[in-house]
This record gives sequence, C-alpha cells and structure tokens, in this order.
Amino acid sequence: MTEIQSPTRRRFLGATASGLATPYLLQSNTFVASAFAQEAEAPSDFRVTRIQVGSFKITIVSDGGTIQNRPWETYGTDRKPHEVQALLKENFLPTDKFVVSYAPLIIDTGTEVILVDTGFGENGRPNGAGKMLAALQFAGYTPDQISLVFLTHLHRDHVGGLREAGAETFPKARYAVNATEFDFWVSEARIGSAAEPNHRDVIEKVKPLAPRISFVSDGEGVLPGITALAAPGHSPGHMILNIESDGRRVVLAADTVVHYALGLQRPNWEVRFDMDKPAAAATRKRVLDMIASDKVPFLGYHMPHPSIGFLDRKGDGYYFVPATYQFAI
Repeated sequence: MTEIQSPTRRRFLGATASGLATPYLLQSNTFVASAFAQEAEAPSDFRVTRIQVGSFKITIVSDGGTIQNRPWETYGTDRKPHEVQALLKENFLPTDKFVVSYAPLIIDTGTEVILVDTGFGENGRPNGAGKMLAALQFAGYTPDQISLVFLTHLHRDHVGGLREAGAETFPKARYAVNATEFDFWVSEARIGSAAEPNHRDVIEKVKPLAPRISFVSDGEGVLPGITALAAPGHSPGHMILNIESDGRRVVLAADTVVHYALGLQRPNWEVRFDMDKPAAAATRKRVLDMIASDKVPFLGYHMPHPSIGFLDRKGDGYYFVPATYQFAI
C-alpha cells in the first residue's frame, strides 16, 4: 500500500522529519492531526493511497471529511442516546461528535480507468469535503482519462463531483448505475418529500448524463473482473462491487456500513440515512457475513482512510481491522 502525500501532509512531514526515527511512524492509515481536531471546523486534508489487486491498480482518493454532532441522531436511532455514547467511549471515540470521511476510488485495469463515486463536489468544500477532483489530479489522473464512472447509488455525497463550475467533470466518460436507483431519484414523486433536495441534485447532475448511462443489474459484469451486486436498503438500488484480478479479490461495500465502529459492531442498529431500514440491516448481515467468511479485504466509502481493511467477527457484530502492508508485498 502506497500513500501519495497530499500538499498539506508533505509540508507536515517536511517540518517534522528531523524528529522522526523512521517514515513509517506516519504511515498511510495515520491521519494528520487536523483531520481529527475537535474544534467546530472541518478536516482540511485529503489523502491518496494506492493498492495493487492482481493486475488492477486501485487508487483510493479521499474526498475529505466532515465533523458532525450528536452521533445518536445518525447511528442507533432506535436506541437510547446513552447506548450510542457508551459504544463510542468503548472505542476511544468522542461521544458528542464524529468524523465522516468519503472515499471515491479509481480502478485502473490497464485498458480502462474507472472512477467509483465522485464525492460531494464543489458544494461540499465549505464543510471540508469536495476534494475528490484535487486528489484525483494529485494521483496523476486527469478528468479526461476517466473512461467509466460507476455510481454505487445516487446520494449527494456520491454524485456531487459529476459537475464542476457548471460543466461536466468527466466529458469523455460513460456511466453506470442501477436502473431502480436512477428511476427512484429522477421521479417527480420525490417532490414535496424529504428526498426532494437529493432529487434536485440528481436532476441537475445525473439526469443530463442519461444518454451515456448503462443500467446495471444484480450479478452483471461491469467490466471483466468487476461484478455489480445488489445491496438495497441504504437506497433503493444501492450496489456493491466484487473486484477480482489474477487470484486477488476485494469487495467494495460502498454504504452498506457507514461507521467503522457503530455500524460494524452493531449492524442491527438503525441508521438515519438508510431509506429502508429493515432491508439495510438484512443487506449488512448478508454482505458483512460474506466478507468475514471469505476473509477478503473490503473497501468502505465511509471507513477511515485508507478506507480498506478486514472484518473480525465478534458475537453478533464485527470489528474493523485496517489494512497495513498487505498490498505492498
């Protein structure tokens, strides 16, 4: 696993190098201090990490992160607040705030360059997100090189980067998404509902791309070695990806689980942003059990950067074991 240092991080390393015995003291799964500052300001750093999965080069490009308050209003909404706070405390986390990170990624197969999800885009920048485009370019890719954009679902933190300064961000790309997901969000039935703000984002950013969108079904190959799997609940057509190359495998779990402690250790707890909560819980059980049973690494869109790790099954839940050097040797 290789981290490409962001400009902020590079300055931080340069300022402290004389006091370090080894560069591995600041390895890829260690956040810059500002990323977990508890002041009411957004994390400012973005991260870029590369891993090799067979012949596929995967680059995880952080879209940044946001600090949010009152975790019990998002996770464990069917529980008492003190239960959520107690679990956070057990995991050495603040009990009144939490950090949400966002992790689009690039899959470079050698013949195609696929971007999976696009982050918040320019609308997320005031709050510390919207850094996907800068991270992508810092990783050595230009928007024109993206040949396919796969959208796991159409929530605003996944589609916001489709447009930049009033223009299409990836003018040469084709697109793929689940048809149920697309139809749900473009429908005028969302007007007047709690889903209307996200509907407006989809109408602005996704619907104009319709002529270049392919609609992907459960079990369908997106490209050789990359298979889309239905994982509904978080949204109606939410999908995950099974990625395999040369005998190596990784599962991209998207928003199946959205907090590395609360969501994994208590997968049956309700999550505010899961649109069909019973279906989301059933999907978590199925997908997380597959990942743990098969002992394969998984990429989670909201896992702490570098957003890849393994699952250790404990009781009715799971513990996140971040990847370290498994992909480097």
